[in-house]
Amino acid sequence: MLVKVVEKDVMDPVAETGDYKIDLNKVNPDFKKLTLFDNTKPGADVILEYLGENLGNTEVIRVKKPAGAPATQKQLETAAMGEVVILGLGDCGSCSSWVILDAIRLEKLGVPTISICSSSFSDFSHELAKAHGAENLNIVTVNHPIAGTKTSEIQDKTRQILSLIRKLLGNF
Repeated sequence: MLVKVVEKDVMDPVAETGDYKIDLNKVNPDFKKLTLFDNTKPGADVILEYLGENLGNTEVIRVKKPAGAPATQKQLETAAMGEVVILGLGDCGSCSSWVILDAIRLEKLGVPTISICSSSFSDFSHELAKAHGAENLNIVTVNHPIAGTKTSEIQDKTRQILSLIRKLLGNF
């Protein structure tokens, strides 16, 4: 489906795609390596650091990339060294898009993922995942806003999603 924007044709990122589905990966509850994939949005580091400190005794691999841009192949390969990847943070249009699209790329590489998006972009993130054949992609919603919020408040918001993330990881 094409949408007319300023006299240019662009693809609608959440257009109907038919029956295309990708196989999503199950988390091994006995995983030993966890990748925290930071898109460098303000507050993403606080969320991921909190999770790294509170998700048990696992080896943590850290990957960073610029916000609002796709991960490079090297960044994806490094992230895929973990047995599960947690990506954050989707709290605007472009960064939410790339958190979800990078998660799908990792799922296609055989790595299970959990994406963290703020409540203002959660519906969009779910629709985008569905449009790309990943309707059941693990997307966890953290309360918006994150950017411009005190570290202690971001930690409180992360604490609110910790039990869901533990449940998705299957070992808590």
